[in-house]
Amino acid sequence: MAIPVECAATEKRLRDFAATLNEKDRRRFAAMEAVQRGHGGITYIAGVIGCCTRTIERGIKELDHLEQDPAAGRIRRPGAGRKKRLRRSPPSSKT
Repeated sequence: MAIPVECAATEKRLRDFAATLNEKDRRRFAAMEAVQRGHGGITYIAGVIGCCTRTIERGIKELDHLEQDPAAGRIRRPGAGRKKRLRRSPPSSKT
């Protein structure tokens, strides 16, 4: 099954909508769109939205295991993301 060539307006809507989502939702949205398009969908959607194909593959894996999502209600998994400033470097003793 070949990927249908979509008009520029549809691709723009996909890009605009993806830009409004947080990183987890964008990854899952891209995965759903890629799966709907079948063979070659991952590469096509990655090009349209401007993300890495690995990101979409990760989103597909997440969609397969939604009921076991450790980050339900969160954007990142617990412990992920930037560390608090105090944990990175203790305050200096200069006064």
